[in-house]
Amino acid sequence: MAADVGTPVCAGDRLATTDAYEAGEGVYVRDGFLFASVVGLRRVEQPAAQGGKPALCVATRGSQPLVPKPGDVVTVKISRVAQTAAHALIMCVGRQALSTEFKGVIRQQDVRATEIDRVVMYDCFRPGDIVRAEVVSLGDARSYHLSTAKNELGVVYARSAAAGVPMVPTGWVSMQCPETQTTEKRKVARLEGLAVAEDK
Repeated sequence: MAADVGTPVCAGDRLATTDAYEAGEGVYVRDGFLFASVVGLRRVEQPAAQGGKPALCVATRGSQPLVPKPGDVVTVKISRVAQTAAHALIMCVGRQALSTEFKGVIRQQDVRATEIDRVVMYDCFRPGDIVRAEVVSLGDARSYHLSTAKNELGVVYARSAAAGVPMVPTGWVSMQCPETQTTEKRKVARLEGLAVAEDK
């Protein structure tokens, strides 16, 4: 198959519609759209059979080395949630994938801008969630301090505990499983082009 390498993408990025492409490696389908499930480079593979649709993939190799710095918007994967902080692995800076592993921590006081003392970490993040955050500072030699205290920052991709499928945002503090209709609490990022219940 011929491969067409495109621009860098982050997990949760909307790539195309299912009318034009099949979902390939590193891509999942939701509501008629294809989304990146990993950080990497957008790639189009031509169909093996005549008349078939090309497959849209995200290749995880070939990224350039990069180091996060304060002020950068990063995409992270939550690895552990404690009472006062969520621990994460930084996957990309902006739209550039990282080839070196960096760790980050979202402290309770950095989750949101208001009602900081009422933040419950497990109601905001769960292990495996993909989160858009801002680098606040280099906390220590091994971990960056991160913040989600802006509307456009927070969870961009999460799987439901009930069915293990990607959930859909239903508000700024909740996401819903499309299969079981179960609602789970999250600190949801405001995604461009996606409306949620409180918009009405």
